[in-house]
Formats: sequence, C-alpha cells, structure tokens
Amino acid sequence: MKPLSRALLMLALVLAAINLRPGITSLAPLIERIADELALSRSLISLTTALPVLCMGLLAPLAPRLAIRYGLERVITVCLGLIGVALLARLGSHASSVLIGSAVVMGAGIAVAGPLLSGFIKRHFHDQVGRVVAWYSLSMTIGGAAGAVLTPPVTQLLGDQWHLGLAFWAVPALGALLLWLMVPNRAETASEAGQGGLPWGEPRAWLITAFFALQAGLFYALTTWLVARYHEAGLSLLRSNSLFSLFMLVGLPSAFILPWLAQRFDNRYQLLLVCGLVSTVCLGMICFQPTLLPEVWAGFLGLGLSGSFALSLVLPLYEAHTPLAVSRWTAMMLFAGYGMASFAPVLAGFGRDLAGSYQAPFMVITGLALVMCALAWLLGRRPA
Repeated sequence: MKPLSRALLMLALVLAAINLRPGITSLAPLIERIADELALSRSLISLTTALPVLCMGLLAPLAPRLAIRYGLERVITVCLGLIGVALLARLGSHASSVLIGSAVVMGAGIAVAGPLLSGFIKRHFHDQVGRVVAWYSLSMTIGGAAGAVLTPPVTQLLGDQWHLGLAFWAVPALGALLLWLMVPNRAETASEAGQGGLPWGEPRAWLITAFFALQAGLFYALTTWLVARYHEAGLSLLRSNSLFSLFMLVGLPSAFILPWLAQRFDNRYQLLLVCGLVSTVCLGMICFQPTLLPEVWAGFLGLGLSGSFALSLVLPLYEAHTPLAVSRWTAMMLFAGYGMASFAPVLAGFGRDLAGSYQAPFMVITGLALVMCALAWLLGRRPA
C-alpha cells in the first residue's frame, strides 16, 4: 500500500482522537432522564460512565501486545470499528443491559486505541511531538465537548428519542474507520518487540500514573454529575446544561495551547501545578457556593482540567524513546490510572444516594484536586 502523506496521517490521528470521548460525554445531559425512564438508581446509571473508564484501564496493557502481533495501525482501525458498533447498538438502549453492554464494548475499543495513538505520534511525528500532541488533545476535547453540547439538540431533531441521540455518535466513528482502512500497517521491529513489559519498576511512571488517575477521576465524576449538582442547587436544567457545555467548551484552548507551551518552554510540571490549583479553587466554589458566579467557575474549571489532561498525555512521550516504549508507558498510565478513576463516578453517585445531596461527594472531589496539586509538585521536584 502506498504511504499516506503526513497531512492524511495527521487527519487520521485527529479523527480517531475525536471519537474517543463522545460515547461517554453524550450521556451527561440525558443521564437523569435516562435514570428516571429506566428506573435505575444513580449508582447503577453511573456504570455507563464507570465501565468504559474501567475498561480503558484494565485493557490498556493489551495494546502493546496486540501491536506486536498485528501491527499498531491495524489494531487502531479495529478499535474504531468496535467504538462505532457499540454506539450503533445504543439504538436498542431502552434495555438497560444494552446500554451498559455498549459501554463495555466501547470502553474496550478506547482502551486499546489510546496507548497506540501515543505510539503512532512517536512513530510518524517524532520531530513535532509538542505540536502534534496539542492537536491530539484538542481533538479529544472537541469530541468530548461535542458529545456534551450537541447531544440534546440532536436528540430533539430526532424526535426527542434519547436512544437515537446517543446512537448518532456512531456516524463520526464509522467515518473515521473508513480513513483508517487506508492507513498502511507497519510491523514492529524485533528489537522493539523484545523491550519488555510495562514500566512497573519506574517510580516516575507511578507518579505520572497517580496524577493521571486523579485528573481522569475528577473529569469523569464531573462528566456524570456536574449537571445534577447545579440543578440540585436550584439552577434550571437549561442553565445547568449550559454550564456543563461551558465547562467542556472552554477547555478547548488549554487542550491545544498547553502541550505546545510545555515543549516550547520546558515547563510542563509548573503548568500541571497551575492547572491543579485552578481546578481546586473552582471545585471548592461549585461545592460550597454553586450559584455564585457559576459561569466563571465552570469556565476556569474547564481550563484547569482540560489542561491537566492534555499535559498528562505529553508526559510518556518525554519519558520513553521509541513508539512501542511510549505505548508501554502510556498503557501503564491508562491501566492503573483509568482503573482507579473508574470508581469516581460510581462513588460520587453512591455518596449522593447515601447523603441525599451532591455536596458531600463534591467535597471529596475537591480534596482529590488538592492531592493532584501535590503530585504535580512532586513531579516537578525530580524532572526526567
């Protein structure tokens, strides 16, 4: 197969990244309605977010092994197919088993694709890591924001049928699959294939993983429950959804700019700490004063958490030196990180069921943001 140009490889990367989040974030504006219609508890409905995140963690270590056996590019292509099929299955999600089962299949596709896309960047764009990761993280943020912002109007256009609004996101996933079918597959070299497993013995790998776990846990807990927190505090459902959309959309510039700044000025750990501090302050306000200037805090929270996510994606690319090594560092980060983060939405929902309000779980979430700041400081104390 004739090699694709760098522009088409970049387009393939962007389209794949866009499709890693809408299947999860599209549930947030509809989650209370779905829970009521299907008579599910908040703990159980939160599995639609928690299970994909858990799969993204548990299955991530498979990614390097599958890349060695079948080729990095071909495995990514199959993963996009899985995501598309899972989202298409949501046409039948009036059955709770289908809704939750589709979340598992989608999580499996995201789990394996994530580490391999980092390796794809290292392979094809090793001389432009900062700029390409900026586009990669921006694309993921766009996908996540689109799922949150566009799902309500799409649902309205499709006859106010929420299962159609959820299944709509199969369209961009299957579109990306068509382009990836043209990306030539490349086998790993024998030297790369024999470099060993995940970097469990590396202290810095654990620090990076812990930071990633906290920022991911915060993001997915907020993706699931931020609208409900605002609505409980007395804001209308329309305004609560608007604040959630603001939280998602304002993250776009930081997702793009911060990885570039991290490479340009070599200050990624200082930027991580700033993002953590901003997120902590905003979460504290949402917890204790949710109706005081809510647009300000929702906007800055989007900047802080989106920036934390984008910068955490950069870290393995600076720690490892070959595409497969980057995939292994990223696989460990996603395996343990998402594995721990998957509990955040469920525990927050369980806390809501026990306490009768969202304030108690949001107090815990704010405390976790403080721990994230401490980890960012520790990473900066011992730079690679």
